[in-house]
Amino acid sequence: MLEVDPTLLGAPDDEDYDSAGYDTSTASLSSSVHQYLFEHGRRYHTYYGPEKYLIPTDEKEQDRLDLHHEIMRMLWDDRLHECPLHQPHQILDIDTGTGIWAIEMADQYPMAEIIGTHLSPIQPEWVPANCRFEVDDAMSEWTFKDDFFDFIHGRNIGSGVSNWDHLLSEMICCVNPRGYVELCEYSITINCDDGTMKPDNGMKLYMDSLRESMTKMVRPPPNVGYLTQLPQKAGFEEIYSSEVKEPVGPWPKDPRQKRIGAMVLLNCETGLESYGMAAFTGVLGMEDEKARDMCDAAHYHM
Repeated sequence: MLEVDPTLLGAPDDEDYDSAGYDTSTASLSSSVHQYLFEHGRRYHTYYGPEKYLIPTDEKEQDRLDLHHEIMRMLWDDRLHECPLHQPHQILDIDTGTGIWAIEMADQYPMAEIIGTHLSPIQPEWVPANCRFEVDDAMSEWTFKDDFFDFIHGRNIGSGVSNWDHLLSEMICCVNPRGYVELCEYSITINCDDGTMKPDNGMKLYMDSLRESMTKMVRPPPNVGYLTQLPQKAGFEEIYSSEVKEPVGPWPKDPRQKRIGAMVLLNCETGLESYGMAAFTGVLGMEDEKARDMCDAAHYHM
């Protein structure tokens, strides 16, 4: 249980809570790969179809993804991975986003080739020589060689996974017998250690609606038990799991947790809209105004 910083209990509106302002082939990309849809004031990628990826890919979202990466590093004690890698040579990062994890892995393991795949070409062009990116859909049949990778990594990819069994079957084919696969996912639940969260809390209602939309798309948010069962079913061995708490807001007393919570609060300024708007309107059928009000209410109750 995280301990609350008592200096914030009497001042919930303290300045601590203020805003900080803050190629499916490797050949050249065709113009169709850069097709976009503009909705809710945001830019969405449509090359594989608008239903494939319900999160924006614009610059605002790219900044949020990079901040999210820093949050994940702090949550896991500045580690980029948990598995015990030793001089890997081939590493795959699926749904790489801005590619920041792949780029940092390329720096950490200069002996390895890092490949990052994503539905949208939003990664930078200037990257380490041992890092490259490809436009690809991880839910399609993989074209990589069998037993090729020493490490396959996927983080926060659940909202785009329509068939986990297919994904794990491709992974076990493409990772070598001594290699590792690592998945890191959010449970998409909001919890309260002291039990004071009310049923009508805006953040709780937002999370409940987000879970409903993902379930309706047959992409139910995975929990740690489900993520443990998936590799067992696919035939993986020596499966390990671990969980961490992510505080929302700078309320923890512990300095590191306080910093994480402040970063999460900042991340949610655009993250609630990123995850919610397309899901609430396109999947649950909400009017745009109601969906936006739900995102605003969630942020208010943080």
